[in-house]
Amino acid sequence: MATVADKTTLDTGTLDVRPMTPAIGAEILGIDLGAPDIADSIPQIRAALLKHGVIFFRDQDLTQEQHIAFARHFGELEIHPATPEDQPNPEVLRIAHGPKSRGSENFWHSDVTWREKPSLGSILLAREVPDCGGDTLFANMHLAYERLSEQMKRFCEGLTAVHDIARVFAKRLGKQPEELHDKYPLMRHPVIRTHPETGERAIYVNTAFTSHIEGLSSTESRWLLEHLYARAKDAEIQCRFRWRAGSIAFWDNRVCQHLAASDYFPARRVMERVTIAGDKPYFTA
Repeated sequence: MATVADKTTLDTGTLDVRPMTPAIGAEILGIDLGAPDIADSIPQIRAALLKHGVIFFRDQDLTQEQHIAFARHFGELEIHPATPEDQPNPEVLRIAHGPKSRGSENFWHSDVTWREKPSLGSILLAREVPDCGGDTLFANMHLAYERLSEQMKRFCEGLTAVHDIARVFAKRLGKQPEELHDKYPLMRHPVIRTHPETGERAIYVNTAFTSHIEGLSSTESRWLLEHLYARAKDAEIQCRFRWRAGSIAFWDNRVCQHLAASDYFPARRVMERVTIAGDKPYFTA
């Protein structure tokens, strides 16, 4: 396992990496993710992901099969419950909004934290984008943790939060919470998690799926969660990505939160996401 001190020495080889902010995000230029020899660049791409939290690529004319093949270099892939069962490539989650469907992802969150093993990361490809608007923002939740007071860090490090798929997907999938919980039971994860590859600690609660913190009263839990949620809103730990058709964002879901700005209605925005399975969150003292 790497240590925090190792992070600055991660080797990105000959990749042309352009940091977007000091805190998070980098564009990687001059690379074709669908190229036959892309496997040769995977260790350097992974190093860039760990170093910057989220990495971006432009002008990627990938088929769904190429999108899936690239993601498989980083691990086993997930199938999201919102994916239609008869879809040819079930690994691809299509996220489409337009005049009849306004975007609803405009809140800070981590993906699928309702899983026992939430995702390592997601690779999001823009198929169709509005002329303006529809940007995605990313926040470094390790830096959010570092900006807590020492007393608050120590308090949060001993806490466990409950994550619930039904908070978002009961309505979207037209199911009762109990029906979803039969397949996806409530999950308990540490409020502060340790990154399995860098050793960094990060805030690991989010507005989408975290229901409460165990061992606190409802008032205490609500107050603390709101306090921790608000850490993602700090502009100094964020970057913002302007999409073009063919752009890709690949984020480390273990250390990032993201927000998709739904400011483009009624214009159309179509994205395709392939998600890499992760491991069970833990905290090390």
